[in-house]
Amino acid sequence: MTPSTTRRTSAPRILDRCRELVRPALVESVRRLHPWHAETAAFSLGWSGVGGDPVPGSQGKGVRQALAVLGAEAAGGSGADAVPGAVAVELIHTFSLIHDDIMDGDETRRRRPALWKAYGTGPAVLAGDALFALAVSTLAESPGPGGPAAVRQLAGTLGELVHGQAQDLLFESRPWTGPDAVLPQEYRAMATHKTGSLLGCAAAVGAVLAGAPPSTTEALDRAGRHLGVAFQAVDDLLGIWGDPQVTGKPVHSDLRRLKKTYPVLAALAADHPAARSLQALLTSADPLDGPAARRAAELIDAAGGRRATAAEAQEHLTAAHDCLDRVELAEEARGDLLTLIPYLVDRTG
Repeated sequence: MTPSTTRRTSAPRILDRCRELVRPALVESVRRLHPWHAETAAFSLGWSGVGGDPVPGSQGKGVRQALAVLGAEAAGGSGADAVPGAVAVELIHTFSLIHDDIMDGDETRRRRPALWKAYGTGPAVLAGDALFALAVSTLAESPGPGGPAAVRQLAGTLGELVHGQAQDLLFESRPWTGPDAVLPQEYRAMATHKTGSLLGCAAAVGAVLAGAPPSTTEALDRAGRHLGVAFQAVDDLLGIWGDPQVTGKPVHSDLRRLKKTYPVLAALAADHPAARSLQALLTSADPLDGPAARRAAELIDAAGGRRATAAEAQEHLTAAHDCLDRVELAEEARGDLLTLIPYLVDRTG
């Protein structure tokens, strides 16, 4: 999706390096929790199964951890400067997924039971709350003069993230058509708050902890926000057309749940016969499953929703690159960021 860049190393190796740097502090942080919360947190992070049995080699990509480390390095600091921030954003990300699954009723996460299905809704809510509190305390206790500013950065992000979650939930009760219908630009704003804010914070908080000037942290924050919108756009594509063996979600999962995602909203906004057929299908009293879901996916594609969403991802990916080009960054870390960004968007799961 992006112009080619000179790559000194691969994106998976960048992610591995950053994960290895952050993992000991993340493990130590989780150990500070009440044993019950530590067990459920380890399950959510993919470190263990139900009951605490270890799961060898199971871990997420560590995208937000990597952005924090690279943000510090891009600002001329050490990756180690970013570790408290990397831990904090990973904990906040995990908290948001736990609560998202409860709100959305999603029963699986990463091809296994969601935490609320494995342990119950009450324990899952408590686990999310515990991770939220732990993230803030971890960052507040970080050494160096950048700690207070980093806490303020995280606090602002938390407000935006919850704002985005509220928008997403409210979209569910709004109609598909008419003056109260959700518009593509409203969805974009929601994605900026819900997904983009934390990716922006991840990139910026490492720079803050490394003592970067505001111009640098703001550029990294904007780049991360654009990356978040692009990431969400691709996630929406995968929610309709992704391979279930790769995504871990049932085929047409977002359609079956009648989620107002960008491809659907873009298709409905198009002046195309398929858009009108899609509108009739979505407003029908019949459930959208099996053949109806397949038909909806075909109509979304025919009305241009798939193409518009890919273009949306590309637009924000280009904007993220532009943000990095407008500020002076350490060349090696800038190269790693330019390698990592397209990798995160050009994905299948």
